[in-house]
Amino acid sequence: MRAVLVLYFKYFLGWDDDFATTIYHTFAALCYLTPILGAIVADSWLGKFKTIIYLSIVYAAGQVILAVSAIHDITDTDRDGTPDNMTFHISLSMVGLLLIALGTGGIKPCVAAFGGDQFQDHQEKQRGTFFSIFYLSINAGSLLSTIITPVLRAQECGIHKQRECYPLAFGVPAALMVVALIVFIVGSGMYTKTAPQGNIMVKFCRCVGFAIKNRFRHRSSAYPKREHWMDWAEEKYDKLLIAQVKMVLKVLFLYIPLPMFWALFDQQGSRWTLQATTMNGDFGLLTIQPDQMQTINPILILVLVPIMDSLIYPLIAKCNLNFTALKRMTVGMFLAALAFVCAGLIQLQIDETLPKFPSGAEAQVKFINMIEGEAISVNAGGHVYELKPFDASADYLTFAEPFNLSVGGGAPYLQDLPDASRNTIIFRKDGGNPRPQRFSDITAKPEKGANSIRFLNGWTSKLNVTVGESSFGDIVANNMSVYVSVGQGEPQFKIMDASGNECVFTQSLGFGSSYTNVIPPTFAFGENCAASIRPIMDISPNSVHMALQIPQYFLMTAGEVVFSVTGLEFAYSQAPSNMKSVLQAGWLLTVAFGNIIVLIVAEAATLEEQWAEYILFASLLVVVCVIFSVMAYFYTYIDPMKIEAQFAHPDSDELKRKGSFDKNKVHDPHGKQRKDSDSSREGDRAAETKM
Repeated sequence: MRAVLVLYFKYFLGWDDDFATTIYHTFAALCYLTPILGAIVADSWLGKFKTIIYLSIVYAAGQVILAVSAIHDITDTDRDGTPDNMTFHISLSMVGLLLIALGTGGIKPCVAAFGGDQFQDHQEKQRGTFFSIFYLSINAGSLLSTIITPVLRAQECGIHKQRECYPLAFGVPAALMVVALIVFIVGSGMYTKTAPQGNIMVKFCRCVGFAIKNRFRHRSSAYPKREHWMDWAEEKYDKLLIAQVKMVLKVLFLYIPLPMFWALFDQQGSRWTLQATTMNGDFGLLTIQPDQMQTINPILILVLVPIMDSLIYPLIAKCNLNFTALKRMTVGMFLAALAFVCAGLIQLQIDETLPKFPSGAEAQVKFINMIEGEAISVNAGGHVYELKPFDASADYLTFAEPFNLSVGGGAPYLQDLPDASRNTIIFRKDGGNPRPQRFSDITAKPEKGANSIRFLNGWTSKLNVTVGESSFGDIVANNMSVYVSVGQGEPQFKIMDASGNECVFTQSLGFGSSYTNVIPPTFAFGENCAASIRPIMDISPNSVHMALQIPQYFLMTAGEVVFSVTGLEFAYSQAPSNMKSVLQAGWLLTVAFGNIIVLIVAEAATLEEQWAEYILFASLLVVVCVIFSVMAYFYTYIDPMKIEAQFAHPDSDELKRKGSFDKNKVHDPHGKQRKDSDSSREGDRAAETKM
């Protein structure tokens, strides 16, 4: 559903790029904040099975409400295809997204764990196979959705007026979610359901809270200092729990810089999708929608994960390079920063191809000679043009104040154009003299990669022009039609007069262009009627190809594989088994805070150029990358089993000495101290990462 969400915000709800990005990342942040609530509910109250069922109902209900909110006919009383009560649609959308965030977040920590509960301790191999299939299923779903959902969105639907079918794009996932829930419930009798046993996250938070409160109570110098601030919890909690909390806090401290990675990663669905709308998606045999470019991410994941595990990492190990987990994560962050540098460079290329629109008191104008058989000389504020019949000036002129306009050395006309406007002035004969006539042009690049087309009727009588289901209306003589949005391809325009004569004009269109198609006075219905129609390009089509986004997607996905999978693998190896859920919650929180960073930058940064924002994010991540690498350098690995063993065998002084947590030292099988070394693998790390 997120594949088309930012486009729904921009093109259906009518929000600008920044606000659409803000709400998109607010929703993403909520999706990663609510898993903590889901974990507490599952472990302390309902159990995983009931939590999945109840919150899946909430999830599906939210998706249905979102689909309903996208039906424009509900409030389209004037039947023009635009909702008349946008407040209703926005309110319904926000309710739907809130329920989806609650539902998806609530089941996020439960689904993978519930699957793992179905296996006994001796079934480690089968459990590993399950998590591999689970991870593959998630990526397959991600791949299919980023291909199919944009296709559904691109369909046209509506009772009175056809427009992009967001109800279908949101409704199909809603239906599939209901089907998935029914299938899950049907299998209820086959599941192993463990009863709630109390939430370790609650115990963790209470233990930390008590230590802080107790330390504050004894802040006076009269009280002796303790070796670690968590030791102030000893009055209430046993030493084993305190030692386990210390291990988790040590890893959580390393989590602090990580949100910056997710701040960049999650912009694939917002800024990068919006960037693709200004690019050329024609790949020859197929046309790629802007929101389909995200398909590259799951495809590359399915390719890169096995390549990394079976080729790259073993090759690095054979070269005797100490490529530890924390070093991998540092490389992953650096790759993400490079991806945004690529995005910035591509944005610079795009900006060079974009027209310069007027701003403030500026106005722009171009000229068309509609006088049959007569060339004219136009002098506009000192700019002289020689225009042949039915010819147009090459580009727009920009004026900051009124200017004199004269034709063929005649008396000048003072032209005072509206501020921040684009205009076309045509010249036609009036009493033997050329007479100017002004029309307003669009002042923005056509959206969604569509083309804005209009017709200038220079013929002697009224004409009616249609393309597909869209109509330009009746165009009277010497007048301009309204703009009609036309997709890429070779559309056929049907031109008809009052007598029923018909002419078909075929035009080859790319992405994001604007044309004024001139029907001259010499136009005549017949076999070659279209030959006399003159297309005049007002805005050039998108020329930067969408394929140029592939390198940035590759770098970002490679960064994800190196950073994300390795991150949870490292964290799990450094925490006691009963507190892995706390680290999972902490990991999901880094994703939430990453999206919050995007909100702050999008709202606070007053950067007018999009490329500058990309470079800003890349620079921030490089700084964070350096900080994290320093933290990683001074990090010393621990062995949770050894630390827990000293509390299981309190009489063993040797274990106490060698396993002391506070010295942060453990020993490998060869007797050497291990610092920032590689971590052991967990069977479910990949599944938990993607969830």
